[in-house]
Amino acid sequence: MNTNQAYVYILKNDSGKFYIGSTNDLNRRLKQHKSGHTQTTHNMGSLKLVLKQSYPSLEVARKIEIKIKKLKRKDYIEKMVKEGYIRLEV
Repeated sequence: MNTNQAYVYILKNDSGKFYIGSTNDLNRRLKQHKSGHTQTTHNMGSLKLVLKQSYPSLEVARKIEIKIKKLKRKDYIEKMVKEGYIRLEV
């Protein structure tokens, strides 16, 4: 089990579309998104980091990421971004 700190992060493009991800190296991952290296965000245009939250391990962060993606509710994601906090637990 990975015990390094990890993050769940939310990116938003100019048209209001969100991307949710998780990583144990946020700076590297953001550079990948901005350089077009990541296929999912390649065509999303300009992306802005709108929320990040740390977790004790990448395993926990990935579980939270999956839970958020399963919600499929833009209004819930917008609420998390507005509050600046992800209120989900593993």
